[in-house]
Amino acid sequence: MSMSRARVARRIAAAAAYGGGGIGLLGGMAAVLVLTEVSHAKRVVGGGEDPPPRAGGRFGVAVARRSRPPPPRRGVVGGSTGAGQGVHRPSQTPGALLASGLAAVAERPVDLRNVALPGAQSSDLERQVTLVLEDPETLPDVCVIMIGANDVTRRMPPATSVRLLSDAVRRLRESGCEVVVGTCPDLGTIEPVYQPLRWIARRLSRQLAAAQTIGVVEQGG
Repeated sequence: MSMSRARVARRIAAAAAYGGGGIGLLGGMAAVLVLTEVSHAKRVVGGGEDPPPRAGGRFGVAVARRSRPPPPRRGVVGGSTGAGQGVHRPSQTPGALLASGLAAVAERPVDLRNVALPGAQSSDLERQVTLVLEDPETLPDVCVIMIGANDVTRRMPPATSVRLLSDAVRRLRESGCEVVVGTCPDLGTIEPVYQPLRWIARRLSRQLAAAQTIGVVEQGG
């Protein structure tokens, strides 16, 4: 990786992690309040028991032109966000939206394979990447990884989370696949979560996103 690319990665990471403090600054009474908010958040936010709609296959056949080369192939791996948890139709999932948009712009079909799993942590990336790479005839040209929220909520050590993500990016790059990563989202934006838990969630998720950014770019993603 060039030095300029490394500097860009670190600038992005610094912006993502901007903020102050952490859970270590909380006093005893605040810690009790946080535990109460965690219990409340689990009840209010929860997680839908219904599995997200599965989206895969070929998109954009209607806009395809004749005499075109084989359709580009896209893969999606990761957790709930990549799987589309919370949406009601396959066309609403992130993978389907990406594939449909690309097909419309390129005026050619796009093949999509989505192996993201609701609730998955970075520890599941090895299995998912193996699925994506198992058939040499259908290797994706570009793979999108969306991971990190479950690592924070289930208290996976950030160093472990970043290492597992970096390993996944490296495997995909070594197979000739370009990689785009949606790092950990800002968990402080979840409406039913109140302070100070929202502040802590924002801080932890931004810190993980910053570390993920550096790890991904260092591996060529």
